[in-house]
Amino acid sequence: MPLTFPTRGAMAAVLLSLGVGLAGCDALDPTNLFAEKYKPEAVPDTPADKLYSEGLAKMEDKDYEAAAKSFDQLDKQYTYSDWSRKGLLMTAYANYEGAKYDDAINASKRYLQRHPASKDAAYAQYLMAMSQYKQIPDVTRDQERSERALVALQELVQKYPTSEYANDAKAKIQITRDQLAGKEMEVGRFYLEKRAFPAAINRFRDVISKYQTTRHAEEALERLVEAYMALGLTGEAQTAAAVLGHNFPDSPWYKDAYALLQTGGLEPREEKSSWLSKIYRGVIGRTAAAD
Repeated sequence: MPLTFPTRGAMAAVLLSLGVGLAGCDALDPTNLFAEKYKPEAVPDTPADKLYSEGLAKMEDKDYEAAAKSFDQLDKQYTYSDWSRKGLLMTAYANYEGAKYDDAINASKRYLQRHPASKDAAYAQYLMAMSQYKQIPDVTRDQERSERALVALQELVQKYPTSEYANDAKAKIQITRDQLAGKEMEVGRFYLEKRAFPAAINRFRDVISKYQTTRHAEEALERLVEAYMALGLTGEAQTAAAVLGHNFPDSPWYKDAYALLQTGGLEPREEKSSWLSKIYRGVIGRTAAAD
């Protein structure tokens, strides 16, 4: 039985059902002399040094978005080369300078994943940490960014303790911890006002447990005195006041705590078995060891 081929009309119907028009059919038809022939065109890569120079020039002009694109192309076109490494780091830096912090974080992470032992790894970690740090919100808002910044800064100090960025990271760690403590204090004060004393105590306890070296520790101890006195837990109130007086004897918060105890005929007195005593003994021990 002779083979039969579909007519042009039938073929057109099939191609249309597949989303291909007659023009596509003509272009592939070798008998159509007027069909446009497909000619693949190879787009040559821009020389690496030219891309790098273009990126630097755009950085000079403060066109950070365009600079980041040039450096990104360097990474993409010359993958696995030293140019790629430089391009990726400069992409992170350009995005950081242009305040595109999430893009800077992503580029820094890629750099650290590919080049963890590079001489510039500490700088990539610093760019990532600073990009988180720059996005820390005010104390009334969610502090997820602050927590991320703290983790990134601590990693910088732990992994690259001798780098030129370590001291700056240590200073910013303290600022970030102070921010996180401030958020806990804000919530604790809210609960204290609402007379939700157990909830308030939990917040102030977090400040003492996690952030006892911040400026909020004095107030947290005094607020604990208030909350414990309100609940009739005089032993804990006296211990909080005693710890406050021992560590911050000239603090106005200690004067307030002392006066509050006196209204109940009490004085500061430390119970060695209290969680407060254990925490501050641990802090004193760690501080002495560090000195």
